[in-house]
Amino acid sequence: MHEIEPYYKWRDDYIASEDEYSPFYATEYSEFEFDKQIYNYLLHPQWDSFGSNTLYLKVLFADYERGYTIIELIGEWNDAINNDIMLMKRELLELMVDSGINKFVLIGENVLNFHSSDDCYYEEWFQDVEDGWIAGVNFREHVIDEFKRNNIDYYINFGGELDDLIWRNLKPIQFFKKVEEQLVKRLN
Repeated sequence: MHEIEPYYKWRDDYIASEDEYSPFYATEYSEFEFDKQIYNYLLHPQWDSFGSNTLYLKVLFADYERGYTIIELIGEWNDAINNDIMLMKRELLELMVDSGINKFVLIGENVLNFHSSDDCYYEEWFQDVEDGWIAGVNFREHVIDEFKRNNIDYYINFGGELDDLIWRNLKPIQFFKKVEEQLVKRLN
């Protein structure tokens, strides 16, 4: 796992540690010291911690004028033991909503498992975004099944092209527009 880096080809467009609105503003990273881990597995030092022991993330892009962000995740999403959604909501999502973000794209191809608790924080987040939305892109099938089994797919949009979206060759706005297009089709 230590070789899996957050996607870095958009760094010319956005760096969270240089964004004064970002919760990770002024964060300094080491390229040599592995200071994060999930269980016994070290993580690449570029991932950001929001308080969870098993789930890390990277804000790949945020556009406050258009009101969207793209966040890549890695690890085990565990609401049952660690209440990861509560930590993520309090430490990251609320700050982003307060800065004008109401559309969230979550990239989940490196989320290995999901363990549910209740859906209160998802419902709260869903209400916070009002005219916006939350989309899960490229989550693994068994992880999506677990979200669905616990009715969290009511709050986070999965399925269709979102489950197998090729995004690494796109610029952030192109990726956002592809996701938005899928969600608009569903609403109409």
